[in-house]
Amino acid sequence: MPARPPRPTHTPRTSRSSRSIRTTLLAATAVAAALALAVPAVAAVPTAAPGRGDHAATRKALDANVKDGVVGIAAQAKDEHGVWKATSGVGDLKTGEPRSARDHFRVGSITKTFVSTVLLQLEAEGGLSLDDRVEKWLPGVVRGKGHDGREVTLRQLLNHTSGIAEYTSDDRFVKDVFLAEGFFKNRYRTWTPRELVGIAMKHKPDFAPGTDWSYSNTNYVLAGMVIEKATGHSYGHEIRARVIKPLGLTDTEVPGTDPTLPKPHSRAYSKLAETTDGKTYDVTRFNPSAAGAAGGMISDADDLNRFYSALLRGKLLPRKQLAEMKNVIPVDGENGGYGLGLITYELSCGVQLWGHSGGIHGSLSETATTADGRHTLTFNFNGDWTGDSLSIVEAEFCEK
Repeated sequence: MPARPPRPTHTPRTSRSSRSIRTTLLAATAVAAALALAVPAVAAVPTAAPGRGDHAATRKALDANVKDGVVGIAAQAKDEHGVWKATSGVGDLKTGEPRSARDHFRVGSITKTFVSTVLLQLEAEGGLSLDDRVEKWLPGVVRGKGHDGREVTLRQLLNHTSGIAEYTSDDRFVKDVFLAEGFFKNRYRTWTPRELVGIAMKHKPDFAPGTDWSYSNTNYVLAGMVIEKATGHSYGHEIRARVIKPLGLTDTEVPGTDPTLPKPHSRAYSKLAETTDGKTYDVTRFNPSAAGAAGGMISDADDLNRFYSALLRGKLLPRKQLAEMKNVIPVDGENGGYGLGLITYELSCGVQLWGHSGGIHGSLSETATTADGRHTLTFNFNGDWTGDSLSIVEAEFCEK
């Protein structure tokens, strides 16, 4: 992640290097030396059976991140020993109040897995095909500077092989949304999906559809628009009806334009600058329409663990569609890749994980699970400029 303002989901472009898929997935990886916060780490609270699965290495990694500058972390793991919850650092820099393991937070690009799941359900029902051209569902929307929706498939939106330009890289959008002056002027502004796509259409495509891979939030804004066109309902309505309610995800929301977070929640912090030093701002209140279907959702660690576990265990998609979701574009040699709203990568100990991460103002989140969905970890940083999330994932899945 470059030393630039955090994007409303992830760094938009990732090159094909040995680090690339982790750069995309692990949005909280440190970008530079962060402000050292003189706050004590709050002890993790294990809820697993005593003496079994104490997650000591994970606890140590959480505390190390706080020592290195992360404001606070809320985490939850679920495995054969049960559920383990932990916090470290603080949730409010003014009061020193610790983070809560029950915190709600903005999940950023984790939203993409929910959106992809809905589109794959629609395919299974015969409502659409992933080989449909975008033009079929959104005539005239993907046009300009060489973009042509007649050449882009829905599948290419979901796996980021469309070549469609990234709207969050637009200089004007960066100033309006990611830098301090523009953020405080526009934090409650509503951005429509057509408006966000229109920003992307002012720029040339990154490449011809299907010839390369590049992470673009514009793809998922379009996917949300396709869901609405195909069903007559917003993407949020369909996620609630098809995923949230069936799984009983009572702490998961698609807030639309609502700038608030449900209680309990910690404060969310950002530098709102091109560098990671300088003033720290409270960005808790923010209209997430700037991210929309690419990253606007809210959840908590328990709900995200249940969602990804259910997804990987085949509870949300038929076998064919789940296989499509897991059919990845190689991005990190043979060990990692991006599927349809789902990322896979291999840890140093050989464990293969599936999941997604997400960054949005004041929040960096990650969920990772084993292929059988039986060991899952979710954690959230309530600051968006620093952190080493790979160390936490390695500790949870590799340390014995």
